[in-house]
Amino acid sequence: MTMSSMIARLRNACRRFAGDQQGNTLIIFALAFIPLIGLTGAAVDYSRANSVHTAMQAAADTTALMIAQSANSETATALQTQATSYYKALFTRADASNLNVTATYTTTGGSTVVVNATATYKTSFMGIMGFSTIPLAVTSTASFGNSRLRVALVLDNTGSMADSGKLTALQTATTNLLNQLKSAVVNNGDVYVSIIPFVKDVNVGSSSSGASWIDWTDWDAHNGSCTGAGGFGGFGGFGGFGGLGGIISQSTCPGTWKPANHNTWNGCVMDRGDANGPDPGNYDTNVVAPTTGTTATLLPAEQYGSCPQAAMGLSYDWTSMQQLVNNMTPNGSTNQNIGLALGWMSLVGGGPFTAPALDPHYTYNQVIILLTDGLNTQDRWYGDGMNTSTQVDARQTLTCTNIKKAGITIYTIQVNTDGSPTSTLLQSCASDSSKFFLLTSSSQIVTTFSAIGTNLSKLRISK
Repeated sequence: MTMSSMIARLRNACRRFAGDQQGNTLIIFALAFIPLIGLTGAAVDYSRANSVHTAMQAAADTTALMIAQSANSETATALQTQATSYYKALFTRADASNLNVTATYTTTGGSTVVVNATATYKTSFMGIMGFSTIPLAVTSTASFGNSRLRVALVLDNTGSMADSGKLTALQTATTNLLNQLKSAVVNNGDVYVSIIPFVKDVNVGSSSSGASWIDWTDWDAHNGSCTGAGGFGGFGGFGGFGGLGGIISQSTCPGTWKPANHNTWNGCVMDRGDANGPDPGNYDTNVVAPTTGTTATLLPAEQYGSCPQAAMGLSYDWTSMQQLVNNMTPNGSTNQNIGLALGWMSLVGGGPFTAPALDPHYTYNQVIILLTDGLNTQDRWYGDGMNTSTQVDARQTLTCTNIKKAGITIYTIQVNTDGSPTSTLLQSCASDSSKFFLLTSSSQIVTTFSAIGTNLSKLRISK
């Protein structure tokens, strides 16, 4: 076949194709191909732009938190410079351009930092549809002062805390936690902390000997002098033996019993209730205010020989709190319940504790952190100080239930370095399973307190 005949045949074929309606399919497909490519490209561009937007939001959230705590001491210009610097260090996406960051600080209704960021994403495919860029914008708000925190540290100071360096680790951990909480403060009152060292008793301070909320009945019966019979003249009772009565007490004095001056009291109190057992009002498990007309509501004084460091009510005197922690020493038997009950009372006020009024303009997070290395062995009525007491556990179960019903969050920490059974009591006492910690070494006290402190330090409401 000659070249000219091939060309002629091709020319004829083209004429037939042009006249055939079936050939329109190719034309229609060609025309549809352009928007099809555009839509596919739009999906790709949108996905990439969304990834950039997510990264921008994360950077804004972090920047807001980082600058919020110092915002009240910065000028507007310094705050803006700081925000831009933080943001650009966090957000490094090369596919975003025209980045602009602004930061503002206000004190209306609390201290609030708002970080806004805008940028543009240059499209790869959507340009053929007339969209060469996609505008992006994010905002993040960190509000300090709208939410306030009150924490009661209920800390085991019993004799077994001397083992395996537990008390030393607790002191380090508490120091670090206090520093974390202090760093979360923008204004005084944002964070209050109480510290309740406990053993069988809690020390509410010997300077309170004249307070109306103390019941002296048991103390007077076991601390004093017996005179006027059988050569016992001037022989005093020994309160250091606690409720055992020492060598002599009012009940064994054959002559005249004279109670000691209350200013010789060492500050320790026992569980609230009746002399021979818990009162029907269950005052050892609640925070009903002490009332002079109802003896069972008062805090019964005891000259306990292993009286711990005196407790401190809600405060933001960080120096005094640190001194208290430094002075803690291990001694005595374990009664978690009295520590827990007085820790709760320190949050709401009553008896030895004055809790600042809750301001209705703020929201409050109230927390108790209970750390112990042993199981309950003795309270005012039950136990021998050596073996686990199911009766004391039963009292604490009621206290835990009441605290949680009051809307207070409980963290419980068991430091189990000697292979003791895991405390089901502490597990159930915690507000949820994530707030119970079983530790097997002293060093874990430090890391656990740090983790809790990090969570508590987020005094903000994200918007």
